[in-house]
This record gives sequence, C-alpha cells and structure tokens, in this order.
Amino acid sequence: MIVNPGITGVFYFHQVKRFKLTLRLRIFLSMILIILISFFLTGAISFYYFKNQNNLYHQERLKRKEYAINEAIDYFLRDQPLTTHTDSIVKMFDTKICELADINSMDINIYGMNGNLLISSRPELYEKGIVPEHLEEQLLKELRGSPEQLIIKAKRDSLSYISTFDYIRNYMDKPIAVINLPYFDTENVQQRDLSDFLMRLSEIYFLLFIAAGLIAYFLSNYITGSLQTIGDMLKNTKINESNPPLKWRFDDEVGALVDEYNRMMQELENSAVKLAKTERESAWKEMAKQVAHEIKNPLTPMRLNVQYLEKSLKTENPEKLKEFTNSMISQIDTLSNIAEAFSRFASLPEMKFEEFPVKEIIKRTTGLYPDYKIEFHCEDPELQIRADKNQLVRVMNNLINNAIQSIPEGREAIIKVSVGKTGEVVNIAVEDNGSGIPTDQRDKIFEPRFTTKTKGMGLGLAMVKSIIDSFKGEIWFETEESKGTVFHIELPLTGELQPTA
Repeated sequence: MIVNPGITGVFYFHQVKRFKLTLRLRIFLSMILIILISFFLTGAISFYYFKNQNNLYHQERLKRKEYAINEAIDYFLRDQPLTTHTDSIVKMFDTKICELADINSMDINIYGMNGNLLISSRPELYEKGIVPEHLEEQLLKELRGSPEQLIIKAKRDSLSYISTFDYIRNYMDKPIAVINLPYFDTENVQQRDLSDFLMRLSEIYFLLFIAAGLIAYFLSNYITGSLQTIGDMLKNTKINESNPPLKWRFDDEVGALVDEYNRMMQELENSAVKLAKTERESAWKEMAKQVAHEIKNPLTPMRLNVQYLEKSLKTENPEKLKEFTNSMISQIDTLSNIAEAFSRFASLPEMKFEEFPVKEIIKRTTGLYPDYKIEFHCEDPELQIRADKNQLVRVMNNLINNAIQSIPEGREAIIKVSVGKTGEVVNIAVEDNGSGIPTDQRDKIFEPRFTTKTKGMGLGLAMVKSIIDSFKGEIWFETEESKGTVFHIELPLTGELQPTA
C-alpha cells in the first residue's frame, strides 16, 4: 500500500486546524498551569524545610540522649576513686555501659585518651568494621579543640549514621576517656518520616488540585460567559440597518468593550448617513451635468431659428407671429435658466479663501433688494472670517430669495438678517415671516430635488449646504408654520481652512 506523504500532511494540518484552543480553554489551562507551578514550588519548599527540620530533630534527640548518658556516668563517677588507668576504666564500665545502653536504647563505645577502643555495648560493631577500633588523630585533635561534643556523619559501606564524641570527666573535671554514641536509626527514620510527609502532602495536594480545577473551570466559564453574551448580541448586528446599543450592567473591562462597540457603531451609522448623502449628491451632480449639457446644446440653434423665422416669414398677421415667436423665445430662455441652474449645482467653482469682514459682504448683499423691507443688524463690525466672498454672497442671495418667495400673497414681507458672535464662531441668521416649512417636509429641505416653490429646481438650499460645508461651518433652521422660518449659519471665526474638493 502506497501512502502519499503530501495527502498525509494535509490531513494532519486539517486535524490540527480543527482542534481550536478556545479562549475558555486557554484560560482554564493557564489557571491549571499556575496551580501546578505553585504546587510544585510550595511542595519543594515544604519538602526542603521538613527535611532540614527532621535532621535538626534527630540531632537534638541524639544530644538529649548523650546528655542523659553523660549525666548518668557523672553520677556514677562521683562515688568512684580517682583513676586515670585504662584498665580501671574498663573494669568500672564493664557492666555499667550495658545498663546505660539498654536504658537509653543506644549503642555506647568508650575509647581511651589515645583513641583505642576500650569497651563497647555491642562488640559486633567493631568486629564488622562499622565502629573503628582506633580513632583518627584528626578527630581527637578536633575533639580537644571543641568546647562541646562533636557530631559527625559517618558512612561504612552502604550504612550511614550520625555519631557523637565527647569526653568522660572525673569529679575534678579532668577527661579520662572518650565516649561515642552511634545513631544508626537516623537514615531509616528520616526516610520513613519523609515518605509519610510526602504521602500526606500528596493527599492534600490531590484534594486541593481537584478543588482548584473546579474553581478554574467555573472561573473560565464565568469570564468567557460575558464574552459569549456579547458575541450573541453581536450576531444580531446588521451593517445596513440601525442597531440598538448594547447594554452591560457592570463597569468593567467588558463594559468598556461594550461602550467602545456602541461608539464605533454610532460612528459607523453616521458615516453611512454621510456616505449615502454624498452618493446622492454625487448622483445628482452627475445627472445635473448631463441634463445641462443635453438641454444647452439645442437651445441656441432653436433661438436663432425662431428669430430668423420671425424676420423671414411673410404672413398676413405679423402680430400673431410676433406673439408666437416671443412665446417660443420665452420658453427657450426658461429651459436655458433651468440648464444653467443644473450646471451651477453640478460644478461649484474652486474656493478662494481669504479673510474679510463679514459685515461688509452681508450688508452689501441685503442692499441688492431695495424693493423689500430687510432689516440688518451686526453686533461687532470687526468680525473677520476666512471664506470665499463670492460663494458667501451666493449663499446669502439664495437664503434671501427663499425668504422673499416664502411670503404669502397679501402679507407684507419682513426679513431680518443678523450677524453675531458666540465664542470663536460667527452666527448669521436670516429670518422671514413667511409660510414656514411643513413638518413632513423638514427632513428633506436640504436635498437637491426638494422645493416648496412653484418655480425653481429645488437646488438652491442643496447648493447652500454644500458651500457652508466647504467653509467647515454648519447650517440649520427653525420654523413654525404660518409664522415664518429662521436659517442659522455658524462659521469659524479663525482657522486655517482649506478648500475641499
């Protein structure tokens, strides 16, 4: 059977890819790893501490045994005559040493001052080479220079034990022999103690690990449960529709994430509205450009032909012909004006920004309407703005024309134009006492196709909005039906504005 290694590798890759480490699993495994590391460190420290304490315990135990034996020997020597002979020491302790060894459950060896073994409670110890028959000179030297007993760790073959050495002194406090206490149970007892300790520690750690694992499991579920809830909410999010803001009852990291999501969704909706508006305006401008082009082309030849027809055609009723040609030329002029309006809307001229007193331009514009009552008021004649003069005149002309055309028949037109300042912003207001804007039409007032007038293409306010936007300003209105409308414009008082494409 032949196996393609490429297919095997792809299969393995897909198997690995299918197994995903979810956030919940990563948090759980991280907690378990932290628990295991903490268990290992605390276990190692506990084991090291217990081992040292156990060694100290056995050393202290050996010291206590040695002290008890020395006290018994001292008590025994008080009733004995003064002696320094080796034979007398052996004779004195021949039976006494076995009694002391049995009482204290310890092996006792007595050496002479020259280091030779004199007597032992267990002769087989030196016969087997476990206890030396002669002490080394270095050990005797250390014992003479030490203020208290010596404790050494000895090893014979595979046997390790603790051994103490001290002097036996007579009633004159003169050393007459060396007593040795080997402690053979140390290694076995320590191993047993350590085994018991590790067993108990393992049982405790096992229970703690089970409890910690359960806590880690529930904590990982709790932490990721919040994210799962947010994920379920996000599944219902629709890009092309208005989405209700997400709600979170805790002021935590998830709450900050929810707040940021709500902010981004609001910005996305605002961007979508602006994009839709820009697309509509672009479509209207493109259509207006095409319409203006298609209408303008035949108008001039039509006008010339009508004028030529009036001059060249002989008729019995020239007045009727004159009336006909005038009507045709009037209609042609109307079409030409429509095409011009579309052309102006489609291609606003390039902005030429400069600083100038706003009062001068607006007052000059209001003076272009001597037949109407226009009140002008300016709080500060020195207010300077940075904008395009011609386009600002165009804006004011449109607003004043709209105000005049909104006045119903039989009502005297009262139009108020005011210029003021709020902080670093110039406020321009155009107020009329016209018919106002109906409620159902207010949302469409700045759209290029909308108009409430019987004449015009409904492009004026759309063009005004576009110009004000290019000035980095804002325009809005307040209206009341049958009483009038106020258009408000805010323009920055200072700032390095750049023309927008």
